[in-house]
Amino acid sequence: MDSISPIHTKPSLKSVFNDFKQLTKVGLSISVVFTSITGYLLGAETIDYTVVLLLAIGGYLMVGASNAFNQVIEKDIDLLMQRTKDRPLPAGRMSVTFALIIATIFTIAGIGILYAIDPKCALFGAISIFLYTSAYTPLKAVTPLAVFVGAIPGAIPFMLGWVAATGEFGVEAGFLFMIQFFWQFPHFWAIGWLQFEEYNKAGLHMLPMDKKDKGAIVQIIFYTCIMILMSVAPVLKVTGNLYIYPLTAVIVLLLGLLMLYYAFQLYKSEKNTDARKLMLASVFYITIVPIIYVVDKFLH
Repeated sequence: MDSISPIHTKPSLKSVFNDFKQLTKVGLSISVVFTSITGYLLGAETIDYTVVLLLAIGGYLMVGASNAFNQVIEKDIDLLMQRTKDRPLPAGRMSVTFALIIATIFTIAGIGILYAIDPKCALFGAISIFLYTSAYTPLKAVTPLAVFVGAIPGAIPFMLGWVAATGEFGVEAGFLFMIQFFWQFPHFWAIGWLQFEEYNKAGLHMLPMDKKDKGAIVQIIFYTCIMILMSVAPVLKVTGNLYIYPLTAVIVLLLGLLMLYYAFQLYKSEKNTDARKLMLASVFYITIVPIIYVVDKFLH
């Protein structure tokens, strides 16, 4: 009997762990942690590795909590979509109670850890979880403006890092917030374009004006242009202590133009393949630009 029992326990442990990763969306959480840390490196005069570690753990818990609450609320909606029906809650592998316990523990621990860094960090973390779960998630089933509301918690991490480093929320943190805020529109609308039929089936409104047409792409182009302007603005010395060299601004501009190119391609073709390229270009942009900013700072 003893030799049989590990065969039963191993897969279940692995599947529980995989479900936990899905519930807290580990990939997304790590990308948020990465953005927060780059924000911290931009603001810090000397790097405190304890703060970096706390920011990473606190940021992960904050996003994990938001995602867990989101999946509890959208359990029935997730069941309707191919992409989400195998998540632990709609698939019945995890109970709502267990998911809520994880979400609550993550919320309390995440906000507590961020508070240890700076009370302002805890405040922004709490605002982020609240807006994501109490405003963005329910609004998706009501209005396309949900993306606008969802862009607010989505834009907090870059700014959160700066606040963790400086203890201040000023023009620099505001600009970091706006870069990530305006980035979200082309990113999410590209996903909304790709998943339009699925979202429609589930009654979610994820494209502007709820239409998969050129009007939606015009808005994608418009917000991409604003994002580019925000990203290169630090070269003009209008963003307080946040400054980038002209060469850095050119590199950032080129990366933004790459996104814009795919947006125009989508406008011409209206094909999912171009929407996918735009989505991937947007992920590349938000990964590379913070790194470029940090490298620039350490060259000053």
